[in-house]
Amino acid sequence: MALILITGASTGLGLAAAQTLAAAGHEVVVHTRSIDGLPDLDLRGSVHGDLSLMDDTAVVAEQADTFGRFDAVIHNAGVYRDPGALQVNTVAPYLLTALMSKPRRLIYLSSGYHLDGSTDLDAIDFNETRVRPGAYEDSKLYETALAFAVARRWADTVSHVVDPGWVPTRMGGPGAPGDLEEGHRTQEWLATAPDEAIEPRTGGYWHHRRISRSHPAASDPDFQHELIGRLEAHTGVKLG
Repeated sequence: MALILITGASTGLGLAAAQTLAAAGHEVVVHTRSIDGLPDLDLRGSVHGDLSLMDDTAVVAEQADTFGRFDAVIHNAGVYRDPGALQVNTVAPYLLTALMSKPRRLIYLSSGYHLDGSTDLDAIDFNETRVRPGAYEDSKLYETALAFAVARRWADTVSHVVDPGWVPTRMGGPGAPGDLEEGHRTQEWLATAPDEAIEPRTGGYWHHRRISRSHPAASDPDFQHELIGRLEAHTGVKLG
């Protein structure tokens, strides 16, 4: 059985993945913003902190490391039209990736909207405090590029990206047309399937267990290098 951390697991896809994986007998550690949001599941444990705050995110990384090396970390937490889109969707997964002990597998949740993200990195303001049109799209492009950068850099850690689709969660809204069940199955599979069942081994962009198209910039080593440099400068933490 695998030891798995899921961020943003109090509701939506994160909660659904935690329920399924815990029911299958895996050792699940969930992240929630506060202990009040802890789901009623048979868990290995929990970590807590506000991922819109860098100090809180660093504390989440410290808490997570007390459980030892994870078999998989599912970076599920995210916000949509929110002033903290870049902070929660890009900076937080970057910090957790850089600060935690390297897991065996990393799974980042992106979105088909990342295809509309801007490649103008000079325009990034990680500290923005207003809802900016396009911020969500940008944040998911950057998260996708981060995942692919990790896949290139870390030989002993598998890194994949999942587009779960537009599904009826609190973030997606009740009218979302996607299949909620399918929305969490791929990340569970990537976290637990035998190595030989996953092809490509690392660096895949997945939708419903099939490789899908990602933004060309996300796979560009130069774009990745510049993005990581800006994240390192903003956080004061190197990816390694």
